[in-house]
Amino acid sequence: MNGNRFGRLFQVTTYGESHGDAMGVTVSGCPAGVEISEELIQRELDRRKPGQSMITTSRGEPDEVTINSGTLEGHTTGTPIGMVIQNKDARSGKYEPFVTAPRPSHGDYTYSAKFGTRNWGGGGRSSARETVNWVAAGAVAKAVLDQSGYDVEVKAHVNRIHDIEATDVTFEEMLEHSEENEVRCGDPEKAEEMRELLEEVQEAGDSVGGSIYFETRGVPRGLGAPRFDGFPSRLGQAMMSIPATTAFEFGLGTEAAAVKGSDRNEDWEFDDGDSHPETVSEEGDPVPVGNDHGGLQGGITTGEPIYGEVTWHAPTSIPKEQTTVDWESGEEKQVQVVGRHDPSLPPRAVPVVEAMIYCTILDFMLLGGRINPDRLDDQPGEYDTDYHPSSPRNE
Repeated sequence: MNGNRFGRLFQVTTYGESHGDAMGVTVSGCPAGVEISEELIQRELDRRKPGQSMITTSRGEPDEVTINSGTLEGHTTGTPIGMVIQNKDARSGKYEPFVTAPRPSHGDYTYSAKFGTRNWGGGGRSSARETVNWVAAGAVAKAVLDQSGYDVEVKAHVNRIHDIEATDVTFEEMLEHSEENEVRCGDPEKAEEMRELLEEVQEAGDSVGGSIYFETRGVPRGLGAPRFDGFPSRLGQAMMSIPATTAFEFGLGTEAAAVKGSDRNEDWEFDDGDSHPETVSEEGDPVPVGNDHGGLQGGITTGEPIYGEVTWHAPTSIPKEQTTVDWESGEEKQVQVVGRHDPSLPPRAVPVVEAMIYCTILDFMLLGGRINPDRLDDQPGEYDTDYHPSSPRNE
């Protein structure tokens, strides 16, 4: 099975199934000298883990991370970072009826048809449980960027659940409010409406879709390459790899279809040192007047905020009665998926979106030479560093 690695220099390789022994991720390409700890990674994992509220799955996973390699005395060594998260609350028995009778709209049949077998417990490799690995890797990427000379910030929030849509909120409002409520919405009033709807949907044994808005600040201009390595191309791959996503857009997105070129095109002006505080530029630099392009032109970053939206369909695991067929017995069956599942995915997907954006940004920063791929302090040849271990004989 291919497709388990993301990134060119900052490479994230994952393994694990929903009801297997553990989930795991290897991060290759992280520079040496980055302060990192299990506690730092755990903070991000706690934002994604199940059982956080009444509107998430009740699966009781602590999602405790263990770092097995790649660090010494609290700093990265430049070698691969191995992390493991044990599965503690798997209950595969509820999935036995679906071994040869695929659940509607899941990956059960396609996995079986491709490989001739599959790990059927909890959906196996196709489960969104696998994104715990991505959040762990994203925490590493965030640590690198936070400790570099760049002031990169990434924030996302749930801007829609079913037919309830949040008002437009600022980057600062997302930072202030999105972690204050169970839905992770930066609009507190709409967040309460969304929460009430999700409780109703959950009680009815159904599910609904939604979307997440994301925005970055501090990403320098010049990252990305034309065509297949364009920044939006790679970011789109990252977002569309998240389970149950159906659409990714940046800037005006699909609204661009109804906008004339004369309206979408952005004039250029010189940065006067005051009018573009959100743009990474110096006084006298050419800067676009607006940002309908979402901080990306020609597949390359402009230094402006990068923003966009990712859409999820309704979770396919619902307890309502549905019809399937058993290819082994030849019977048509009425089935109910009785496992523990989220009524909507965006509330727990916010840290996943942020993690994959951090991974994408860092990969391009390393590729573009903005951060030394070998060491964060950018001092090649220097061995007597603050993070090099001291000899026990010298103590």
